[in-house]
Order: sequence, then C-alpha cells, then structure tokens
Amino acid sequence: MARKNFSKKREAIYEAICSTKSHPSAEWVYNTLKPEYPDLSLGTVYRNMNGFKDDGMILSVGSVNGQERFDGNTKPHSHFICNRCGDVIDIENVPYNMQADEVVRNVSNCDIDYHLTFFYGICGKCKNIEEDNN
Repeated sequence: MARKNFSKKREAIYEAICSTKSHPSAEWVYNTLKPEYPDLSLGTVYRNMNGFKDDGMILSVGSVNGQERFDGNTKPHSHFICNRCGDVIDIENVPYNMQADEVVRNVSNCDIDYHLTFFYGICGKCKNIEEDNN
C-alpha cells in the first residue's frame, strides 16, 4: 500500500505504533511522543491513528480496559489479552483456520477476507505475581 506524504508528526505517530509490540493506545502514543513534539495534541494522534486504520496500515485489536488498542503488524495473527493487566500479546504460530472462513461464508453468504482470533485469560506475568502472593 502506497503511503501518503507524511509530516514529521504523522511519521512519528506511525513509527511509534510500528516500533512496539505493546499494542498501544492513542494515549500511549501521545505520551510517548509529547516530549519530542510539545505542540502535539491528543486529537492529532487520534485522527492519524484512525486514518492509518482506515488505510489498512494498522489494525485495531479492540478495546482493552476502556482504550482502543492498535497493532502495527497487519498480517493476520492471533492475540492473547490478559484479563488482569490488559497486556495484548501477539501469538504468531497459531495456524490460520481456513475452515472457519468457509463455515462463516456458508452460514452468512458473505465473502471473507480474513479473520482474527483472540484468546483471553491470565498472562504469565500476572500468574507469577499471583503465585508469589500465595
């Protein structure tokens, strides 16, 4: 996908999203870039992130703890979301289930481009804290 001409702020917002595996929120991007770009507004971050999402340059992984989270990795892959701390973790080696696409296609009579899979539970970090407290 061809990238539009980017201003320095727009490029910085995009790079901040793509340079982390933390699946950042707009607030995280804003707080990360604000020291370098003092005139940056949260509205600018939201507008650019929504534009990147609309252009297919980033993905939304949904709302976690009330904040929409984003992923710079646009290749189909699974995610694990911790129900305690809200971490979003890429799960790269889960085979893509073509049968799921076919079932949904047959049931809904829709054309399926791809699907995303989310796993929910308690991450290893939270499990270790829990075990240490017992």
